[in-house]
Parts: sequence; structure tokens; C-alpha cells
Amino acid sequence: MWDYTEKVMDHYRNPRNVGKINDADAVGVAGSLTCGDQLKIYLKIKDNIVTDAKFQTFGCGSAVASSSILTEMIIGKSLEDVKKITNKDIADQLGGLPPEKMHCSVMGYEALEDALKNYGYQDLDDLREPEKAEKIVCTCFNVTENVIWDAIKQNGLKTVEDVTNYTKAGGACGRCKSLIKDIIDTYYAKVKSDNQLSPTQRILKINNIIETQISPELQKDGGDINLVDVKDNKVFVKLHGKCSSCKNATLTIKRFVEQTLKNAMDDNIEVIEV
Repeated sequence: MWDYTEKVMDHYRNPRNVGKINDADAVGVAGSLTCGDQLKIYLKIKDNIVTDAKFQTFGCGSAVASSSILTEMIIGKSLEDVKKITNKDIADQLGGLPPEKMHCSVMGYEALEDALKNYGYQDLDDLREPEKAEKIVCTCFNVTENVIWDAIKQNGLKTVEDVTNYTKAGGACGRCKSLIKDIIDTYYAKVKSDNQLSPTQRILKINNIIETQISPELQKDGGDINLVDVKDNKVFVKLHGKCSSCKNATLTIKRFVEQTLKNAMDDNIEVIEV
């Protein structure tokens, strides 16, 4: 018998925001009824703010709880904040999930990502490695290479069993387990390679990410950013224009900059405004 938190049980017994939004601005789907779990999430969006969210799900109690808590997490949030939500965030909000049920939080993350893409946030693809195309790895559960890569990256998964718990991939016939192992090995080989960059190479790479991925986004709202210095895992930056005039906006921008660098480099990076 799995050990569920009180919050999981509460959201399972009293799910929030169940239903359908007929005039939804974005709809996302994850999972498949043939695989046992499916989630559809509906979003109402105004001025880049999620004003309402509802869900329909077919699955276990963990799937219901993950979907319910996810809608609470995103209502009232900007799209910039919403697109940073990971499956780990969903599980953490529930106080944790058993390893065998982590795939339910992943399904919530996938449905949300699908909804944002349908709304026009195609830039989410930039957070992944460009060579990771939508290739199906597990045909039994229709799990793609991108989903497995993201699960490994966001949750630090090290074994095929870990990946199965989080995504279901490899949980049926098992013929894809060798492919899953290859993806795990490839990911950690890349992490090792990035960590072996010389200090100069590391600075150049960070500066390139700031100039090509972060600065263009800030410039859209009348702001900008410059790299000041890099010391170990600490990245010192200077914000300009509208970026530096509002404390709340600064905190949001700092999270955006930090998460972008973490996605591209490693999870130990800390961004400091100077």
C-alpha cells in the first residue's frame, strides 16, 4: 500500500476545478486512455494571465490530485511563471508522491506544456536539446524521447526503473529499456562535458545564452541584461531599463534568468543581481 500525504488525499477526495471550459483559450492533453491515464486541461487567458483553469482526467487518485493541485497553482499566474512549472513542482505542492506514482505529476506537466504550445508558446521547444525530436521510445505507453529527457533533467533520474516510475516508459513489454538506458547515459555524458568546461569556456557559454535567449525576451518589455562576472556557480548580472525599476518584476526576471541558465547549463547555477 502506497503512503499518500494528507494533501494528496484531500485533492483526490475533493478535487478542485473539475470540468470543461467551453470557450477555453488553450487546451492541452497528455496520456492515453489505452495506457490507463489521460488528462485534458483547459485554460482561460487574458493579458497573458491564466484567469481560469479546469481539468478532466481518467486515472488513479494521484492523477486526480496532481491535476487538481496544478489548476490551483496556475490560476492567477502569468504565462511566464506558468511555463516554468515542472512535474517536481506539482509533486512538491502535494507534499510528495510515491515513486511509482510520479508519472501522474509528469502527465500534469505534459498537459500544461501542450496547452501552452497550442496557445502559441512554441519557444518551449528551446528549453530542450535541439536534437531531441518527437521520437517515440516506448510504444506501449506512447512516451517520447523528449518526455524521458525532461524527466531525467528535472528530477535527476539515474536508472531505468526511475524513468519507468516517472513516465511509465518500459513498464510493459520492456523492449525499450535499452533505449531508455542510452538516453540516461547520453544526458549524464552531456552534464559531465558541460562541467568540464574551462572557466573561460563557461563564461563564454553563459554570455551566449544571455545574449541569444534571455536578452531578446527582456527587450520585448523595454528591459535588458548584461553579464558582469561569473565566479564558480554564481552568475552576476546587471538589469537595465524597466527590468530594474520594480522589485516584484526583478524577482520574476531573476527566476526566469536563473531557470534558463539552469536548463542550458546545470542546476547549481545561482543568479545574483548587482
